[in-house]
Amino acid sequence: MQSKPLKIGSLQLNNPLILAPMAGITSLPFRKIMKSFGASLVFTEMISANGLIRDGRKTFELLETCPEEKPLGVQLFGDDPTVLAAAAAMVAERADLLDINMGCPVKKVVRSGAGSALLQDPRQVGRIIAAVRANFSGPLTIKIRSGWDQSNINFLEVAKIAIAAGVDAICLHPRSRSQGFGGKADWQQITELKACSNIPIIGSGDIFTAADAAGMLKSTGCDAVMIARGGYGNPWIFSQTAAILQGDKAEEPSPADRWQTAQQHLHWHAAHFGEHKALLEMRKHLSWYVRGLPGASHFRSRLQSQTIWTELLKYCDDFFSALQDETHA
Repeated sequence: MQSKPLKIGSLQLNNPLILAPMAGITSLPFRKIMKSFGASLVFTEMISANGLIRDGRKTFELLETCPEEKPLGVQLFGDDPTVLAAAAAMVAERADLLDINMGCPVKKVVRSGAGSALLQDPRQVGRIIAAVRANFSGPLTIKIRSGWDQSNINFLEVAKIAIAAGVDAICLHPRSRSQGFGGKADWQQITELKACSNIPIIGSGDIFTAADAAGMLKSTGCDAVMIARGGYGNPWIFSQTAAILQGDKAEEPSPADRWQTAQQHLHWHAAHFGEHKALLEMRKHLSWYVRGLPGASHFRSRLQSQTIWTELLKYCDDFFSALQDETHA
């Protein structure tokens, strides 16, 4: 199975591997790392349409970008068609593709009427897409779940309405809102959606390895995969999947490879946010970069006590250097 280019509306992607929007994760430095390993499209964090309209400084900071990460997807969330349409116009110059989140199961988002709450009212889904489409001429997509709960699986109905309203692609995470991230994603639902759609379908859910990503593409017939938690500390999932799709062997990163990439991530994060913020926010990323390595548990426990930037860098360097010495020995 070979990697194929993908066209979403007017946007041409060179492969079917997409980085999902993730709150608190997909900052500009993270996106640049994933892009460098082969993600054809990367997304901002989920952005509040209401926050944009109210001119929130922190909300606008989420839209900071650079040429190296292009094309850039911007994901908005909200429940009001008028507000979402206005927000879409505001991000039009920065967004190479715009996505409306209609699948987030987080209680705070759902209580506001946004995210997966919209699955309870398919007609509102249509109104939102029509309003946004009137203000945004570029590639427009939605990300949905299979339904509100197991008794209300309505992704096919929602997709039909969305296509009629003008979306260019749909991303389906085949879990209901009530499942959260528990249980198993039902990839068969992606197959069903692809079979009755005339636009690209993007699959999501339970992609933790390159084999998972390639497997979803093959088994469901979807046009692309959207990788979320599987990319935590693991940008190699993109290059490994590309290798598998080309019939090549997926190479595992050595400890030296991991440290080289983690170090680049550290420096990009510090350059963008400052050393203090990088010190705090990169702890979770460093914990993911060492996952599965000998001594990872001890590394993570001591990592939390690092309070000085230069000492954090030395602590990480010492850890990876020791692993490299053991490998050579």
